[in-house]
Amino acid sequence: MGKAVLTIESKTNNIAMIEPYLKEIIAKNHICSERYADILISLTEAVNNAIIHGNHQDETKYVKINMTEGDQGVIFSVTDEGSGFDPADVPDPTTEQFIECCGGRGVFIIKSLADSVRYEDNGCTVQMRFGEVS
Repeated sequence: MGKAVLTIESKTNNIAMIEPYLKEIIAKNHICSERYADILISLTEAVNNAIIHGNHQDETKYVKINMTEGDQGVIFSVTDEGSGFDPADVPDPTTEQFIECCGGRGVFIIKSLADSVRYEDNGCTVQMRFGEVS
């Protein structure tokens, strides 16, 4: 069982650090690359949301990405230092009412790509599980 942590400053250009982090995890933990795109997109969306909406691009705040590999697959947690949010309040971007609105797409994408999604710490942490990855 593997574990890997990455902590980044809340700058949007630090999103570029996610791909090398994920590639290293795949190499070290023998994770099948079939889910690579799903994991990369989900992590990118979660970190982007954490930087922009959670930490409000405050460079004194950090986003922590944690990966744990277990029997049920791989779990990635993304935690920000913001005040949190209620995921139930995020509008569904596929409904006619919100189709042209820019909000809620990241949460929707993560829910669509991960096998399960759970929010903790008043919405400051999102846990994304990807099963059958080894």
